[in-house]
Order: sequence, then C-alpha cells, then structure tokens
Amino acid sequence: MTRVMVVEDDEDLRVAVAAKLRAEGLRVDAAHDIATADDALRGGHYDCVVFDRMLPDGDAIDYVRARRLQGWGVPVLFLTARDSLADRVAGFEHGGDDYLVKPFSVAELSARVANLCRRSGGRPSVLRHADLEMDCARREVRRDGVLLTLSDKEFAVLEYLLARADHAVGRAELIEHCWDSGADPMSNVVDVVVKRLRRKLREPELIHTLRGRGYLLGTP
Repeated sequence: MTRVMVVEDDEDLRVAVAAKLRAEGLRVDAAHDIATADDALRGGHYDCVVFDRMLPDGDAIDYVRARRLQGWGVPVLFLTARDSLADRVAGFEHGGDDYLVKPFSVAELSARVANLCRRSGGRPSVLRHADLEMDCARREVRRDGVLLTLSDKEFAVLEYLLARADHAVGRAELIEHCWDSGADPMSNVVDVVVKRLRRKLREPELIHTLRGRGYLLGTP
C-alpha cells in the first residue's frame, strides 16, 4: 500500500490533508514537527512526504537538504505560505520535488502526491501471478479475465502479497504496510480481509496460510 507522511503543525490542515489522502486509498502517517517525522521516516518506508516549510523546530528545507546529502531519495512536496519566486526556487534547489503555496486546494494536493508516489515506486503498474492480474494504476483486479470487486483494504493487502509473490508475509508486516499506524497488531483484521479475498478470488486457492509465518501468495 502506498504510504505517505504529512508533516504540518496546523492541526486542522493536517487532519484535512490526511483525511483526503486516506480517502484516495493511501496509508497516511502524520507529524507536527521535524523531530517526530524524522523518527518515523528513519524507521519505515514512505513513497512521498508532504512537508510544511516552517515547523516548530525549523525550516523543513534544511532537514530535506541534509537528508538528500545522505542519499535519501523519497519525493518531497513542500507546503508554504511563502509565494515569492526565490522561495519556490529554493524549495527545488534544496531537495524538493514539488511546491504548493497556501492556501491551496486539497484535491490538487492529492493529485500532486499521487504523481510523486507513482514516480517513487519504480514498481510495475501491472502485477501478475498465474491467472491473477492487478492493474495498480486503474485499480482493477482480474482472475482468469474476470473483473473482481475489491474494497480498498482488500486491494491493498492483495497488492502487497502480489508484489511479494512466493514469499511469506507475516501479519505484523501486513498491518505495518496496509493499515494506519493506529491499527492494533493483536487484532484479527488481517485474517478477516484475507478470508474475504480468498472467497472473491475463488478456486484454485492462491493465498495460503503458513503456520507461524503468515501468508503466501503462490505455491507453498
């Protein structure tokens, strides 16, 4: 599942942006300052980061510039009230991939984030295994040519398993990549979604349970 970090100290704006991106099927984590974001960014994979420029603990440009020098390649979209040409140029010169001036349309931000995420993945837009085909760009899944109707969560779990076909994927790993950070790792949400997926994918079974290891899409 595509994962995005939103770093914004204005709580109302942070909540609105996160809600819109989640509605588009993205996994979203949020932070109010650079230090909190840094802990998360160093501990997990992200496809895009939305950074407000001026945060309580500094200018995000300084953080991004320093991380770029370390080889960090995650696409960054800067948000800012600074609308001068010099400010926009500085954003691009110091590691930004896109720049959006406040006030802005949340729909436009969502479209820009989607574009950056597509750039970052380097993953094929179509995933296949046996007679199963997933078009990630169109968000369509077919089994033996038949179009299937999946929920956003079912699509995210199947996409993750397909990208790792013939490899065991643990429940905790699926929680980490397909649910928001508040999900309870001890709950049975993964089992419920996988059960629904198996029913929709029909026979012969593609998703197998490996005792003590999780799930495998492919031949056990």
